[in-house]
Amino acid sequence: MSYPYLSDVIKAVTGLDVPIPIAMFGLFVACAMLAAGANFGAELRRMHEAGQLGSARRQVKGQGGVLSFIETPPQEIVTNFTLVVAFAGIVGARIFHILEHLDEFAIAPWGMIFSRSGLSVFGGLIFGAIAGLIFIRRWQLPARPLLDAVAPAMMLGYAIGRIGCQVSGDGDWGHEANMLLKPDWLPSWLWAQTYDNNIFGVLIPAPGVYPTPIYETLMALACFGLLWALRKHPFRTGWLFSVYVVLAGAERLLIEQIRVNPVFNVGGVQATQAELIAVALIVFGTLGLGLLSRRAQGRSAAVQAS
Repeated sequence: MSYPYLSDVIKAVTGLDVPIPIAMFGLFVACAMLAAGANFGAELRRMHEAGQLGSARRQVKGQGGVLSFIETPPQEIVTNFTLVVAFAGIVGARIFHILEHLDEFAIAPWGMIFSRSGLSVFGGLIFGAIAGLIFIRRWQLPARPLLDAVAPAMMLGYAIGRIGCQVSGDGDWGHEANMLLKPDWLPSWLWAQTYDNNIFGVLIPAPGVYPTPIYETLMALACFGLLWALRKHPFRTGWLFSVYVVLAGAERLLIEQIRVNPVFNVGGVQATQAELIAVALIVFGTLGLGLLSRRAQGRSAAVQAS
């Protein structure tokens, strides 16, 4: 069963039909932003107190046009950082989704632009990363240490966001489930679901499709745990973010094998947009690991050199 709006949840729990058209996916995205922001802020505070990251500094124009600098602990800019990245991420996610479904966009462009569903995770990641790098540059903070700090937070936010996909039934499900392959010990709902009352109104025949948002949530939480455990690594700054990039690419490449997505022909290779980006992430992340898998002379010195 899917619950696209908050009113659906209230009706399922209480039986009351209360018209509250608040999208459940949006609520979970908000929760993901709050959780990721809190995690990011906590890691910045730890790094700042450990002397691994200096204060954030931004040039401002005062009275009479006199230029001066304001300084603040890096964790204090997390709220504004999160808002900027979230806005850019939503724009990027929508653009990449449109590029992936140009035929549908040509038929109903405005409906697709302002739809409450249909977002590309990698589009959000790319646009959000660019906006975040511009933001921290304005505050004169080094990029690589902040990328390390935000890596676990991004994976945590992704896990929570995918819960929203599952609850709302936003179409991020898999192919028709092969029940012959289901292990006897595994509950049926964890292998196949019909997503009744999904936000698209699509009727999925029994036995259903693979509930890929659940799988992605579990994998992302496992990746978050690994990144959090490795955050005090002795290697050069940027190494942890490289681990994140490899994990993000590998996780999505695996799930794409049972996901429903348009397939493109690129140079004779049949692949989805997500598969192409996932492979690129794995390649670049692996290169980063190779270049940065060397013990830093000192964590503070390594940060300053970044």
